[in-house]
Amino acid sequence: MLALTCGEPAGIGPDLAVMLAAGGVPPARVVAVGDPVLLAERATLLGLGVEIHTLAPGESPPLPRRGVLPVWPVALRSAAHPGCLDVANADHVLETLDVAIDACQRGRADGMVTAPLHKGVILDAGHVGFTGHTEYLRDACGVQEVVMMLATDSALHAREAGWPGETALRVALATTHLPLREVADAITAPRLERLLRILHADLQRWFGVSAPRIAVCGLNPHAGEGGHLGREELDVIIPALEGLRAEGLALDGPLPADTLFTPRHLEGVDAVLAMYHDQGLPVLKYAGFGRAANITLGLPLVRTSVDHGTALDLAGTGRADLGSLRVAVALAAEMAGRGV
Repeated sequence: MLALTCGEPAGIGPDLAVMLAAGGVPPARVVAVGDPVLLAERATLLGLGVEIHTLAPGESPPLPRRGVLPVWPVALRSAAHPGCLDVANADHVLETLDVAIDACQRGRADGMVTAPLHKGVILDAGHVGFTGHTEYLRDACGVQEVVMMLATDSALHAREAGWPGETALRVALATTHLPLREVADAITAPRLERLLRILHADLQRWFGVSAPRIAVCGLNPHAGEGGHLGREELDVIIPALEGLRAEGLALDGPLPADTLFTPRHLEGVDAVLAMYHDQGLPVLKYAGFGRAANITLGLPLVRTSVDHGTALDLAGTGRADLGSLRVAVALAAEMAGRGV
């Protein structure tokens, strides 16, 4: 069973939740976490005959059935309208995350899937330092380090989501939502070692890869070109990789990012570690936007998400694309099954 948080109420998260219920039976029991009235309004606006089944405390969700959306209710703080942000609902969004996390920790859910939230609204509401789902989940679960990884659909996920595809491209990030000028200082040998150990272990645990092979990007153009274009590879990245290879991890690199993402270098690679957000994710999204999912590794629970934002201009129009959410649900179900 998966808890689906509905994200920013003015965005397409509520649309996606009701569209998922209307579109067929998912590969797991999915319980939305959000405002039942909002979900009913959005279903009506989209012309979808979806029954919103508000669950009472302690009530077990029904078996999956097309056209029925079970909901763990979290009330809006203010009425929500498609495309119109309201800082009053920032605490509502965070409460949906807290409910889903608690459900996973108490064994009421086997994993959580998150629709997109709007970081600016949460910051404007006074939650200083909020940087996104990934870091919020890290702190809520009390772990030191997590890894953000996006993955395109594998053959299994493609079948579940109705997309063609045979192989997965997985891209993890050494740094996430940082200004570019802060990236180099954030990349240290101890941090890389922690991240790569998490990536290696969770590829085994959640993805069934017995001996993961990971390709690592350099930070600088041409991976520093022997120190002529920056010393981070020589002073930080290479020593970290050499230490981990001595522990038995299969690591390639550091490799120039402009050539690593080519078929020859990706052959036999289970995941790529990019040094910063816009080094790796543009490639992944070009390869599979709309049929990829975001995964948080290093948590004691399963969490996947969509590969896109709140799309305020699409909210309530019926033009939102369900593809990424279907992949995220299928992937979470598969991961939860492996992690049992």
